[in-house]
Amino acid sequence: MRSSWFNKLFIIIAPKPPLSWLVVCLISVLALIALLSSSPSSSSAIDSATRNPASIVYSNYRRIKEQTAADYLELTSVSSAGGAKPRELGICGKERENFVPCHNVSANLLSGFKGGEEFDRHCEASRGLERCLVRPPKDYKIPLQWPIGRDVIWSGNVKLSKDQFLSSGSMTKRLMLLEENQIAFHSEDGLIFDGVKDYSRQLAEMIGLGSDADFLQAGVQTVLDINCGFGSFGAHLLSLKIMAVCIAAYEATGSQVQLALERGIPAMIGNFIARQLPYPSLSYGMVHCAKCGIIWDEKNGMFLIEVDRVLKPGGYFVLTSPTIRPQGSSSREKNRIMLNPMEELTQQLCWTLLAQQDETFIWQKTADVDCYSSRKQRGIQLCKGDDTHLYYHPIVPCISGTSSRHWIAIQNRSIGSELSPAELEIHGVQPEEFYEDMQFWRSAVNNYWSLLTPLIFSDHPKRPGDEDPMPPYNMIRNVMDMNANYGGLNAALLEEKKSVWVMNVVPARATNALPLILDRGFVGVMHDWCEPFPTYPRTYDMLHANGLISHLASESCNMLELFLEMDRILRPEGWIILSDTMWAIELARKLATQLRWEARLIDLQNGSDQRLLVCQKQFVKK
Repeated sequence: MRSSWFNKLFIIIAPKPPLSWLVVCLISVLALIALLSSSPSSSSAIDSATRNPASIVYSNYRRIKEQTAADYLELTSVSSAGGAKPRELGICGKERENFVPCHNVSANLLSGFKGGEEFDRHCEASRGLERCLVRPPKDYKIPLQWPIGRDVIWSGNVKLSKDQFLSSGSMTKRLMLLEENQIAFHSEDGLIFDGVKDYSRQLAEMIGLGSDADFLQAGVQTVLDINCGFGSFGAHLLSLKIMAVCIAAYEATGSQVQLALERGIPAMIGNFIARQLPYPSLSYGMVHCAKCGIIWDEKNGMFLIEVDRVLKPGGYFVLTSPTIRPQGSSSREKNRIMLNPMEELTQQLCWTLLAQQDETFIWQKTADVDCYSSRKQRGIQLCKGDDTHLYYHPIVPCISGTSSRHWIAIQNRSIGSELSPAELEIHGVQPEEFYEDMQFWRSAVNNYWSLLTPLIFSDHPKRPGDEDPMPPYNMIRNVMDMNANYGGLNAALLEEKKSVWVMNVVPARATNALPLILDRGFVGVMHDWCEPFPTYPRTYDMLHANGLISHLASESCNMLELFLEMDRILRPEGWIILSDTMWAIELARKLATQLRWEARLIDLQNGSDQRLLVCQKQFVKK
């Protein structure tokens, strides 16, 4: 049973006092105790002091008391460190401003990767780099708050330069407007140049739905958007409460992933080259490819087989491809030429072509597992075993998931984040444990927000008569839960109507609840935290980790490199909330000092060994 961690929250002030000051304080305390012990009322005086500890309250509107004296943990850490402050790390050079480890193309080429694999993920080629803090570009500015930040971003925050924009063709100029130091996208309110609303409505009608608002009722809760461009389709789906995640290859310039994340749209680096995507089989209700540039029938259809692997039974594959029509050929002839290479592959995969309109094709994956045994052509064999725990394994030339307990048609799944007892049983989770986890995170999220309130508004005095101010619902947008368990933090944030999305990360060597997270309609990924995360610098507003440091301590991960990676992907002035055991949090606080984070240690005052560390990354300029 989890206990309530947040009944009382006390912050231990940082930075640590000098050792000389500490010695003087200790001598004074001993003298005071000796003086009090000689008095008859000393016992009652000490009891009174215990009941009413001296504290400094941050104005009336604060709910957190900051103690002026540190506890035993503070004393032992200062004594063991000898009063020495950990050395702060230096700032990386300009060449590392947009650096993504493991996707270093030049290093990959030097390591012998070629034929497209130099653009794939190779962490071994990036080891041994200087340990330093990745600085923001010269013109970087704090992103505008959501939802304004969805439609207007600072051009200095992304790698797409003005010259690249001007040379990128008419389509780009219709999608975006470049004005001085901003890039403006068209709002969902009103006309959109790229017609994404009309396009979404067209897809729904091709599937047989009345409108795109019916996607959820049809079982489409999550969408994998391959090479998403500027993220307009994903942004529209988010307005329909459908979680769409953009996945695109690493790009040295003009990154789709970086642009989508800057707009507050879920995205991560990934591609169809040689390795599987970091998702288990049967993960998404729809896979979408609009002019994504992938030749699906190459390598004997390996890329299409990978799409089939991550697609849920009954799910949809949408392909919009501007195939160049030979001069004088008819539209029917053009579509016939395009379909020929795909036709045989889709039949072997047991896909049905639902509809075709202009350049858009929609296939539906079978929900009948017996379809595979009745195929006329069986060139693609069925895989043996389950790939739930695979992590960046090579793409396999066989059909996955047919023997999985998760083989359930999307039309028969629960809608929303609360799964039925039968679905929980499939995931091996007891309903009591699941609901207890939900209750815990509901309480935790309320207290996180209360905790962040005084920290964010510390420079804004309370006006007489005002209630305690709460942080604006849009103060953060991109959240990463680095050790997501069942996705409870994500669910609680949604219940509280916080306008955020969460990247739920399941550590590669932890209990794998990623299938459950994805079935709840959330974004999730498996990741080994001994390696860098596949995203660009400065792409998350808040990082959260519960028990991650204790878990990784047994995995021989380098903690300094982990915290450097956290600093790399966190935006300037972004927040970090760490919950862990006392010794793990103390280690984290020392590392936070080296990374120049402002850190506050919070004693939960419930008798447990758990502590919170709330940090904020500074806006470091050079």
